[in-house]
Amino acid sequence: MKLIGIVGSLDEVTSYNEKLLYFIKDHFASQFNLEVLSIADFPLFDPHVDFTESDLMKTHLRKLNGADGVIISTGEHSRTIPPVLKSYLEWMSYQAHPFANKPVMVMGASYLDQGTSSSQLHLRQVLEAPGVGAYTFPGNEFLLGEAQTAFDQDGQLKDEGTIKVLGDYLNKFTKFVQIFNQVESGDPRDEDLWASGTIETTIDVEKSSDNWVEEAATKVNAASGDDYVRLDHGVMTVNQISEFLKSMPQELTFADENNQFLYYNYNTPTDNMLAKRKPSQVGNPLGACHPERAHDNVKKVIHLLRSGQTECFRLHVPTHGPDKFVVHSYQRIVDEDGNYRGVNEYVQDIQPMIDWYLEKTGQELVGGNVDGASGASAAQSDQTATTLAAPNATDADTGASASNQTEESNTDADSGASQH
Repeated sequence: MKLIGIVGSLDEVTSYNEKLLYFIKDHFASQFNLEVLSIADFPLFDPHVDFTESDLMKTHLRKLNGADGVIISTGEHSRTIPPVLKSYLEWMSYQAHPFANKPVMVMGASYLDQGTSSSQLHLRQVLEAPGVGAYTFPGNEFLLGEAQTAFDQDGQLKDEGTIKVLGDYLNKFTKFVQIFNQVESGDPRDEDLWASGTIETTIDVEKSSDNWVEEAATKVNAASGDDYVRLDHGVMTVNQISEFLKSMPQELTFADENNQFLYYNYNTPTDNMLAKRKPSQVGNPLGACHPERAHDNVKKVIHLLRSGQTECFRLHVPTHGPDKFVVHSYQRIVDEDGNYRGVNEYVQDIQPMIDWYLEKTGQELVGGNVDGASGASAAQSDQTATTLAAPNATDADTGASASNQTEESNTDADSGASQH
């Protein structure tokens, strides 16, 4: 879960609200990923100044839009919120509205024993006002009074009771975020499998072209061969990247957030693949990669990933014979700000790895019921798994896979560019 923390007060050195948010970031890192943002560089709000195109504004909008929820830690000035926070919220509700329908938790730290109780009340009213439209987390007010004595020299809260109360509130807030985002996630039936819209990276080439890769590469003058590409933690040539991906022991497929099939690591002839694809399918919208009977279930899986209800959906495909245990995994792809960027489908027969593990450890498998379709975690609802993998729910996939499986199988487990 990606959360954004807003420091709602300023200090010449470090504010106690900033200390509180960084304590939360470090102490509760196993529960969520919290990125703390400063609002110190925002100017006072002026409706006559267009600030929306500034780099600072764009950065905050991008990060807020990509977050699952927000935590604001406010100070208290004259029993209300600090001017810097009020001005920031004006910027964030004048022309852009990143807090709209966003779960927000309010807390605060102050020198006095009332711990920002008045400013938190006012902040809730501002957040719920028209134009801001946030969904503030009700109750569970965390008020850190006498903050000047609450932290040790390392920035850690000293009182275990305070830490426990804070942890309880944060646990409730993360559940609130999960439930709220699931309710607000929309309808899977609205997924556009035909990639009829465009995104920033869409290439203006006919999606159904059998030579889409060549035409798209020419259109954008794509790097190729020994051209170098700078990656986040490395520099490789295009050939090296291609060879690296081909060496992977899985069949890899990428479909972007526009539901367009853009890549697979072509390292095996089509007829020998577990999830059959062919080069001419690359560029197709996912709707063209599946028979119509599969579309509802393809939409369901993509929707689970797009809405963040799961990070990975896995499906065991039992149609490859008793000597294989083939798993299709659909991994949610996000950018550094948490925005959904597509699906990474990887298909692998994991039986050799199971056999190797048993050999090396001297263990053996014992009897039991095998759950052939499982989500990314035990928390994945049984209802979802049943819907996607039940005998009447055929073609439960999402990526760009193609299937030539027999009609005796009621479940086509591929996901992107299925070939029927």
